[in-house]
Amino acid sequence: MRVECFADTDALYVILREEAVEETRELNENAYLDLDASGNIVAITLEHAKSQADIMKFSFEQIPPITESTPQ
Repeated sequence: MRVECFADTDALYVILREEAVEETRELNENAYLDLDASGNIVAITLEHAKSQADIMKFSFEQIPPITESTPQ
């Protein structure tokens, strides 16, 4: 997974999987989904990113699965 932020176009591109894009679907005038040949989401494009998302506070955290031995 990779996130690319293009300052010159104010676009955010989130690549979920490195697969060939077969189709792009528009969610709204600022958001697009890239799909592979099986219809799985490959990437997400967000235009006008600064007004659509708080990209300056981006963070990533992997949460471990809860198991019976994990304290809650």
